[in-house]
Parts: sequence; C-alpha cells; structure tokens
Amino acid sequence: MHAGHHGRVASTSQRVPAGLRPTDLTAADLTVRPANEASWEDIQAVFGVRGYTATCQCQRFKLGPMWRQPSIAIRQEHLRSETHCDFPTARTTSGLIAYLDGEPVGWCAVEPRSKYPDLPRQRTRFKDRGEDPDDPTVWAVTCFATRAGYRRRGVSRVLAKAAVDHARKRGARALEAYPMITTPGEEITWGETHVGTRSIFEAAGMHEVFRPSLRRVVMRVEFDR
Repeated sequence: MHAGHHGRVASTSQRVPAGLRPTDLTAADLTVRPANEASWEDIQAVFGVRGYTATCQCQRFKLGPMWRQPSIAIRQEHLRSETHCDFPTARTTSGLIAYLDGEPVGWCAVEPRSKYPDLPRQRTRFKDRGEDPDDPTVWAVTCFATRAGYRRRGVSRVLAKAAVDHARKRGARALEAYPMITTPGEEITWGETHVGTRSIFEAAGMHEVFRPSLRRVVMRVEFDR
C-alpha cells in the first residue's frame, strides 16, 4: 500500500540484475494512483535527474517555444502545480503514478486535451478530422515515463489502461493518444516513444482513427455519457 504524502512505504521489490530478462508486470502487480495522491518526491523519483524526462518535466506540449528556455526548476514548478501532488483532495491532476510494492516506477500524463496547447498539429491533424482542439470533453494521453531500472517491463501498458479508466471516471467524452508505430525487432530510442506505442493503446481498448504519417497514428476510445 502506498503511503502517499504521509510517508514512503518501504519497498520489498528488487531491481532486476543487469543481464537478466525481467518479468513483465501486470495490473495485478502495480498500484496506479492519480498524481495528486502522490508526493512530489515520488514523482521526481520516476522522472530522475538526467535524460529527456528529467529535462522536460512533461512540459513539452504546454510551454511552446518557451519550453527550451526556462530552467528545469521552472518546469518542475509547472509540473508540481499541475499535478497538485501532496494534495489528495484536489479535484484535478495532470497524470497518474504507478507503484510496485510501494515504490514509484511510472508516470502517465492524462488530462483534457485542451490542456496541451502545443500538441504538434502534424500528429493530431485536428482540422483534417473536424476536431476542436479546445473541446474540454476530449482527453489525451501525451506522455509516459518509466523509472530507470524498471523499463521494458510493461509499466506503460498498465498505465495506458489505467488512463482509459481514469478519463472515463472523470467524465471525459473520449480519450485520444498519438503514438508511434513500432516494428518488432526495430530499435527505437526511449525518447522517441515517450508518447507511447500503438500496441499499448490497442491493449487498453483504443482504436486507430487516423494515420497522419507513416510512423504516427491517432488512437481513440469513445465513452458512453
């Protein structure tokens, strides 16, 4: 059980030794919570201190041209404000955190699509699809992050399914994602797939509704309201 802002539960899990094939994790292994129920320390443990995730702080689709200019500390403040972390009674948040035996291991950004003013139009093709990008009833999954030591174990797959459930429960009319198409055996750097892959969204019950390029698809699920 996760202690959230009341203190960290000691982890009983061990990281997989280098050279060994880790066991895929399932929803039965992980606990997924809205980020407002997590502590700031838990969120930053997932994001780490180096690499793309630590630098971006999930602000790429929010700050526009300013994304490359502010310091990491400023991006962190944006993220902290958006998640409402350490505030479990908050009515909104910007993502989900996955825990393995009380240890934070994954992040998924999911909230109304209108919260992402800088989603690349070549990926979303709103105009071609007759979509209003400012429609607050359509939500979007825009980013995944898995903590170093836990990658390639299925954390994002579990989070994608949790994002569908989260958006539905929060009153979304639909949920979209804009993943990459990957080919078995093809090496793709993690930074390229921070938006997720088609397969994890298919497993979560989402379907392709548009293909803006050879490498990108728009995945979507409609909810009964």
